[in-house]
Amino acid sequence: MTASHTSSHPYGGTLPVLAAACLWGTVGPVQVWADSGADPVSLGAARLLIGGLVLAGVALLLPGSRAGLRSLARREVGPWIVAAALATAVYQAGFLCAVSRTGAALATAVALGVAPVATGVCARVVTGERLTAAWAVGTAAAVAGCVLLLGPGGGQSALGGVVLGVVSGVCYGLYTVAAKRLSDRGASMPAAVAATLLAGGVVLAPAVLRNPSGLATGSGPALLVWLGVVATAGAYMAFVAGLRRVTAGTAGTLSLAEPLVAAVLGLLVLGERLSAVAAAGMALLLAGLVAVSLPAGVLPGTRQRGTRAATVPTFAPAAPVAPDTPAAPDAPAAPVAPDALAAPAAPVASDAPVASDGEPRATDRPVEHS
Repeated sequence: MTASHTSSHPYGGTLPVLAAACLWGTVGPVQVWADSGADPVSLGAARLLIGGLVLAGVALLLPGSRAGLRSLARREVGPWIVAAALATAVYQAGFLCAVSRTGAALATAVALGVAPVATGVCARVVTGERLTAAWAVGTAAAVAGCVLLLGPGGGQSALGGVVLGVVSGVCYGLYTVAAKRLSDRGASMPAAVAATLLAGGVVLAPAVLRNPSGLATGSGPALLVWLGVVATAGAYMAFVAGLRRVTAGTAGTLSLAEPLVAAVLGLLVLGERLSAVAAAGMALLLAGLVAVSLPAGVLPGTRQRGTRAATVPTFAPAAPVAPDTPAAPDAPAAPVAPDALAAPAAPVASDAPVASDGEPRATDRPVEHS
């Protein structure tokens, strides 16, 4: 992480990203718990449209809303809006379909296990972002934890659901990098996130028109309120707020809190059983999150480059002797040997130390220069 991505508080960007991941971690378990019978793609489209409308209202109420909207029309912003919108649409459809096929905890673990690797690689390719040692350690531990959750004894899996989870994880990484680029280019983030959510919702809108059952009946409305307002509008704003202070790779790894939350909710709320292997996977996930959340320099080998001050001073050429410097009236202005300290009456050598007021420092004996 570079200095431009840090804040005055070491956790200034970490906490909002973790908060967003925790809110997103509720999506799968709430979908299963509500049991609305809604089509997953229709549910994803409705979620994006509701979240986008809420954020659009927030963006319009903020001071400088017109300038914020104009920022989206800039040439360097438009392509990233489109990329973020498409990634969001595919992620929503793929993830919610994966939840319906494999269950909340497993689908979340697969999607978010792929996400940090995809985010780090995309950030490296697209922006040249340096992948830090903390990212490597945290991502390796977290992905290993996801592998244990997927492995024998970790849970039941369906191949189609796993594939959809992988696709969702790649799209998550693409969205993270696109959102980071929007933030770095000075786009109004409330307006930008609202635009990406609405555009993604429009892409999936035909699914709502084709199969709206379950969205407006039974537990459907309450489910949409939670998913659209809290787990979409609130979570996305927290996420992009954190992106201003952390790198895209770090944000991708921090988002692995999502499968951890999903697994805990599955255990406590849905009554899912947690095997010893799955418990070990969750522990590794947590260790990875801790590793990537620590401030730079705490984890061995993660000290930021270029932050240590130089210990050897560099002297600039000495200033000319002030006119009122005492000098013998008949002393010739002979040059001084470069390795000798100038006497008070002679001009100061170019490498002699000089006081802050331009006067040469007086010493009792010559100073040897190394």
